[in-house]
Amino acid sequence: QVQLVESGGGLVQAGGSLRLSCAASGRTFRNYAMGWFRQTPGKKREFVAGINWGGGSTRYADSVKGRFTISRDNAKNTVYLQMNSLKPEDTAVYYCAADPGRTSQPTVDDNEYDYWGQGTQVTVSS
Repeated sequence: QVQLVESGGGLVQAGGSLRLSCAASGRTFRNYAMGWFRQTPGKKREFVAGINWGGGSTRYADSVKGRFTISRDNAKNTVYLQMNSLKPEDTAVYYCAADPGRTSQPTVDDNEYDYWGQGTQVTVSS
């Protein structure tokens, strides 16, 4: 129905930068919030950043504030996550997710997101 595909992950050294992209295809929604989550083996999926439909409302996990920036281009059905000053603890599989119908502040609750990508690996070496 809706496919989300992440790209841009890779191996970087501490202090480096990456930009992740998430492209939506198939049936898409006129109004939907988008979020980025990350997960490491044996740990709970963690909220990273979220953005509303209009792009004017964003929120971030405390651990990434000042380092990561989320943005979107609705004409391209794409959301981005710019990651700067990367740390080894940022190493994880990063997932994008869509929350249909939400036009206000994005939620940090992963249960509220209906569609998920397969993830892209980010590895930060020290």
